[in-house]
Amino acid sequence: MSDMCDSLFTAISCTFFLLVSAEECSQSIQARRATFYAPQGGTLSLSCVVQHCGDTWTGNWIWKNSTEEKTVENSDRHNLTNVTVSANETRLLLHFLTVSQLDEGSYRCTVTWSQGNTDLGHWMYVKAAPSGRNLLHRGLVCAGAFVCLPIILGLVRCLSSEVKPQPLPRTCSRYIGGYRDQPHLAPSPPPPLVYADISHDARRQQGATREPVQSTVYSSVRFS
Repeated sequence: MSDMCDSLFTAISCTFFLLVSAEECSQSIQARRATFYAPQGGTLSLSCVVQHCGDTWTGNWIWKNSTEEKTVENSDRHNLTNVTVSANETRLLLHFLTVSQLDEGSYRCTVTWSQGNTDLGHWMYVKAAPSGRNLLHRGLVCAGAFVCLPIILGLVRCLSSEVKPQPLPRTCSRYIGGYRDQPHLAPSPPPPLVYADISHDARRQQGATREPVQSTVYSSVRFS
């Protein structure tokens, strides 16, 4: 008798549990409103949970920015996946294979039920930020510039202090008797005094008549 009671109690409990569970399950989309910052060239995943309670449905992802709105599809940059969480829930995943500035905008998942009605999830905002490598590179460049600038300024100051302006050469001049001396020239050779004397004697003897040269007579003595 006790076994029968236990079995009946278990059956009643299970039936009540199933009825309560069926009443508590309601079709909905669970998504978190947030802003996601993804580095350019990196990866990112967005997700929302569809509570379908075993009903048939169709899920999609919508993207929009300030100028357009469209449905996200599988591509070389996006991957759409559905992961089963339980008999009543399924997770929709939107995976960005390579984030770029073209991916910036608002995203949300949509579900169309078998009855024809549609539910919308919360908007999730994606912003593409510079990659960590670019930020590190910019930081190193800035730090190097701040370190090298004082050194360069110090070298320029030292070089400018060592180079002194050369004074212009002065032209020395002497004044004798109120006249300015001409620039110093190389000494000229002495005048040909001997030549002048010879020429003078030659002019003095031009008017004199030359005496004939007396011939010389040679005599010979012969002994026999």
